[in-house]
Amino acid sequence: MPAARHIAVTLSMLLAGTSLAAAQQCGGDFGQFLEGVRTEALAKGLSPAAVDTAVANMRQDPKVLAADRAQGVFAQDWEQFATRMVNGYRLSQGKANLDKHAGVLSRVLDETGVPGPVIAAFWGLETDYGAVLGNFDTLAALATLAHDCRRPELFRPHLLGAIEIVDRGYLTPAEMKGAWAGELGQTQLLPEEYIAFGTDGDGNGRVDLRQDAADVLVTTGKYIQSLGWRRGEPWLEAVAVPSDFPWERAALVNREPRSAFAALGVTKADGSPLETDDLPSSLILPMGRGGPAFLAFPNFDIYLEWNKSLVYSLSAAYFSTRLAGAPPVDMGNPQPGLDLETTKQLQQRLSDLGYDTGGIDGIIGENTRAAVRQEQIRLGLPADGWPTPDLLSAL
Repeated sequence: MPAARHIAVTLSMLLAGTSLAAAQQCGGDFGQFLEGVRTEALAKGLSPAAVDTAVANMRQDPKVLAADRAQGVFAQDWEQFATRMVNGYRLSQGKANLDKHAGVLSRVLDETGVPGPVIAAFWGLETDYGAVLGNFDTLAALATLAHDCRRPELFRPHLLGAIEIVDRGYLTPAEMKGAWAGELGQTQLLPEEYIAFGTDGDGNGRVDLRQDAADVLVTTGKYIQSLGWRRGEPWLEAVAVPSDFPWERAALVNREPRSAFAALGVTKADGSPLETDDLPSSLILPMGRGGPAFLAFPNFDIYLEWNKSLVYSLSAAYFSTRLAGAPPVDMGNPQPGLDLETTKQLQQRLSDLGYDTGGIDGIIGENTRAAVRQEQIRLGLPADGWPTPDLLSAL
């Protein structure tokens, strides 16, 4: 937190040995918490009028906490999630929007290196191209999450960023409606991202990521560029994998030259040969060796920066390839997986064996997959990282 203060520490606080910074921590009396937020916002140089207006709109919202505790959507398997999210409507609307905004997207590509289909996929997945922006009060949501002591280090800076959005005149508190976690606008950026990358794409003097498509596209391109996007490189490609592939090498954390996978018999999805270059690649089998297969390249890391969930990130990257002209992926014939409760049972057994599964949450993240691979190797099974009822029984 900034050292400067615009509100003096009272003598009574000093005598009690309590610093102003301590009064600003999460939890405790909500009124005192808001006073700490106000103090910090003023210390950042934000105007008293904007700060007072924003703080007056902050309250605790129990629906936000309920949503934070119940993120079960990523417990779906990849086929379920991707089929639902990358649907005909989003594909047709995405292609229409690529045509409609071709001029702006061409400028974004020149300036940032980020292709239009990459931006359009996030745009479609997050808000259906601006149709569904969310109706949570952003200031209330962020105040609730910053006051809650689970992740205050994440949400407090964004709460201050939301006040700065008001101070800059981008949005009024009444206009600041979005997702439960404080994301705003048509690609659901958090307030600090809004401030850092917000760009007036059409020159009307205001950065409005809720209503102005040009602002949305330019800002989103700059944000993706900031995450490390590599100009001119691919991000994801559907591939075909031979049945004798050494499955333990199919892991997001195992990055090898694309030529190494070509040497092991991996081909493009249509059977044509892969490029035999040194582009770092990882083979992803979201549903095991019987399901779809993808090579992920360094630009895929940007999708994981956007959302840590592999189910979401892989869906977004796949959606981008479809908007760029790739055909539908062959879903194959994967072995049946586990549902939410049996995945939790598996994670508990793996935890009991000493593995860090990243939590007993029913979500098959990279930690769970790594543990599954180790147990598959121990049991003499193909180590593709896909948890099945047979594996659960074997454990």
